[in-house]
Amino acid sequence: MRIKSHLLITVLQALLLCCCTLTPKQAMDHNGKTDVMPYMTGSPVQVDDTTVAGLRIYYPQFTRIDLAFGTMPSKQDTSVILCAEAAFTHELLDEFSHSNIDGDHVGGGKRYKGADCLDNTGAFAWYGDTTWEFVHGEYGELLDSVAAAGGMGFGQAIIIHDGEAIRPLWRDGSHHYRALCEKDGKLCIADSRHQVEYDEFVKMLELFAPRHALYLDMGSGWNHSWWRDGKGQVIEIHPKAEKSRYCTNWITFYR
Repeated sequence: MRIKSHLLITVLQALLLCCCTLTPKQAMDHNGKTDVMPYMTGSPVQVDDTTVAGLRIYYPQFTRIDLAFGTMPSKQDTSVILCAEAAFTHELLDEFSHSNIDGDHVGGGKRYKGADCLDNTGAFAWYGDTTWEFVHGEYGELLDSVAAAGGMGFGQAIIIHDGEAIRPLWRDGSHHYRALCEKDGKLCIADSRHQVEYDEFVKMLELFAPRHALYLDMGSGWNHSWWRDGKGQVIEIHPKAEKSRYCTNWITFYR
């Protein structure tokens, strides 16, 4: 049966409209509230909260990464698309000092001496081009390399390396947890949607199955972080708290 040309055009228009219409992703939180997280097409940060139950994944579409010190990156700096606390802070000090960041670290291509930290079982580094590296174990040579390349890097607790979860688990307690991950060749940040026990968070990451996962500092104040949507608006992941003034360093992604 032949379809007249005007009818065919109408059908094609309807099909095109269906293909281009995006529906929001919805998930129910523990309080029964509906959290609407639209698919962020065209956004500098792609957000996925459906890949694994319990996790929300942030994929920054970045051209540069650095480690900011002392003062959290400004929300007025439109080149910043995502920032989050990275290495541990050693003590609650009113003044910033590089020696108060746990572990040696690199920012802006310069290496700094940090405090000793036994919990730092690995590190992440970005070489200042398009390459990065996660390591498990000693990372002094890695920091030397990225400093020479004009990159950044910091030590932290490694959770997953080359697809294998690191045992024994280094901490416990119920909190919101966060990890910097490499998944399918992309960098992302994985957050627990709710407060969970640490071993449950590790199990969620194992289901997510990144190649690498490195802990990022959390806790009230340290979990304060933000990202920028496709309209340039800043969305806070956790609110600023009283202890936020003690934070010392932030992994920062730039558009």
